[in-house]
Amino acid sequence: MITIGLGGSLGNKEGFFALHESQSSSTSTQHRLCFVNLRLRHLTTLPGVSSNGVRIMSGIFRFSGDEDFFAGGSMHLSPGSCPGVYLPARKRLRIATPSFYSGFEQKETSIDILPDECLFEILRRLPSGQERSACACVSKHWLNLLSSITRSESVQDVEGDGFLSRSLEGKKATDLRLAAISVGTSSRGGLGKLQIRGSGFDSKVTDAGLGSIAHGCPSLRVLSLWNLPAVSDVGVSEIARSCPMIEKLDLSRCPGITDKALVAIAENCLNLSDLTIDSCSGVGNEGLRAIARRCANLRSISIRSCPRIGDQGVAFLLAQAGSYLTKVKLQMLNITGLPLAVLGHYGAGVTDLVLHGLQGVNEKGFWVMGNAKGMKKLKSLSVTSCRGMTDVGLEAVANGCPDLKHVSLSKCLLVSGKGLVALAKSALSLESLKLEECHRINQFGFLGFLMNSGSKLKSFSLANCLGIHDFNTESPLPSTSRSALRSLSIRGCPGFGDASLAFLGKFCLLLQDVELCGLNGVTDAGVLELLQSNNVGLVKVNLSGCINVSDNTVSAISVCHGRTLESLNLDGCKNITDASLVSVAKNCYSVNDLDMSNTLVSDHGIKALTTSPNHLNLQVLSVGGCSAITDKSKTCIQKLGHTLLGLNIQRCGRISSSTVDNLLEHLWRCDILY
Repeated sequence: MITIGLGGSLGNKEGFFALHESQSSSTSTQHRLCFVNLRLRHLTTLPGVSSNGVRIMSGIFRFSGDEDFFAGGSMHLSPGSCPGVYLPARKRLRIATPSFYSGFEQKETSIDILPDECLFEILRRLPSGQERSACACVSKHWLNLLSSITRSESVQDVEGDGFLSRSLEGKKATDLRLAAISVGTSSRGGLGKLQIRGSGFDSKVTDAGLGSIAHGCPSLRVLSLWNLPAVSDVGVSEIARSCPMIEKLDLSRCPGITDKALVAIAENCLNLSDLTIDSCSGVGNEGLRAIARRCANLRSISIRSCPRIGDQGVAFLLAQAGSYLTKVKLQMLNITGLPLAVLGHYGAGVTDLVLHGLQGVNEKGFWVMGNAKGMKKLKSLSVTSCRGMTDVGLEAVANGCPDLKHVSLSKCLLVSGKGLVALAKSALSLESLKLEECHRINQFGFLGFLMNSGSKLKSFSLANCLGIHDFNTESPLPSTSRSALRSLSIRGCPGFGDASLAFLGKFCLLLQDVELCGLNGVTDAGVLELLQSNNVGLVKVNLSGCINVSDNTVSAISVCHGRTLESLNLDGCKNITDASLVSVAKNCYSVNDLDMSNTLVSDHGIKALTTSPNHLNLQVLSVGGCSAITDKSKTCIQKLGHTLLGLNIQRCGRISSSTVDNLLEHLWRCDILY
């Protein structure tokens, strides 16, 4: 027997459907003959089939095209007479019924000698449904024939809404699977989103697979092709011609794709709104020009590591599309300041700009981009590893972009505190600033920025800036000099200490989210200075890696902010003991995320959480690396498990495997790391 199931794979897991065949070749042949017999009578009158093809088929099945299969009325089949055709179950007949194929000679009934011309004419008339899917399961040859039928060649309508999504990765990404997806999704609403992640030179996806998608998935709107060296312009061009509704296209690490593919996309996919080109060595300036000329709906463009793309292509694109582009990403390109100058003049619609690794762009490029004053709508700016971003360039951008709200500077080694102060004075709408590995920024520039920033600044982040050093100021601040800052993050700045925290405690009275990570110079005294003037209530506190913080800090936080505190992270604070958990259990009402990993807490602390008078509703509890926690905490953890969604007990050496198994069994709603 042949069993056909939808939604699985083909053969040895190489397709979209499931086909399980018996070892009897005659049964498989009968199944195929049954299907062909049901369609052959109708085929003899079709104008698209040659008389030679009909004569061959008539010879195979021992009848002429003018004869009827059955004399008289309707055709009646007995159970088992035609494998693959569904008949309702009924009581077995005691009288043997002649087989439908009793007159055929087995050696002359091979379906393999049927010409592709005839099969094609049959298959293209199949309705898009289970019949088409069932035929795709017969053999790889039939599947390939079905997937090669274009929309114009198909007699039946295969159009869909395109709400289905499919993703293939690694070894599962093959041409055969793509062919199966093409046939299978057409009867289930149509394919709208396809993501293919290849495995480099071992990838088995070629232009043939993309051709199958192009023929059967006209409703495709989102296509991502990653790491597919065997894909070339031929496959992408076929997609462009057959899938004109594409709105989002991502081409990454596809060296076989050149400007010809982008030209085809530009000519056919007029709805294209989002284009990403990453590490495609064959794409150059001409492809970008074609996109700029034809794709008037383009809103987002991202170009990264394409050595053949230079100033001419990028500048032309930005000049042509700058008025309607909203997001621009330029990363690791061989360009100068010219494209930035063009963007400054014509980027009237740009709201988000990302510049990464543009080593050829100098200070003049950023200066012109800002002083051109054409980017009035720019709201977000992210600059990483660009030597041209200096204090002068930063000030120009701040002056020319009055609506700037979010700025991120990473590895900009020529930006100092002077540039930050100029940014604070010019960008009055600024809401957040992130600085990472900007080593020329010192504590005076940092505090100068905070004191000169507008009332809209809500978030400030400082990470791995080695120029920051601790300082001490005893001059009181004016009563009107206060910051509206709500979120403060200082990470990996070894010079930052208690004196800086004391100053921030007097200046930032509205903090709700505090992150102080890896600061060896911070002690209990500094944290208490930061918190004692706060009168709105802390919501999130992260002190991970602050090895000099003790239970006194946790006690102060829980007493002063226990009613508002929701998240507390003390990972790696080696002086934290059970006293901290006791204080949290006693004073905190809203905490739902608690991380005590790599501390000195033990079973006693876990027990304190379960006996809290405030009935804690913990959702995430992390005690990884706490060697003092043993099997005795099993019952307490199970009590907490009524609300837990995440539990981390990794590297807890005194928790046995049997206890872990018991927790896995009882806390089935909880994601447990062990």
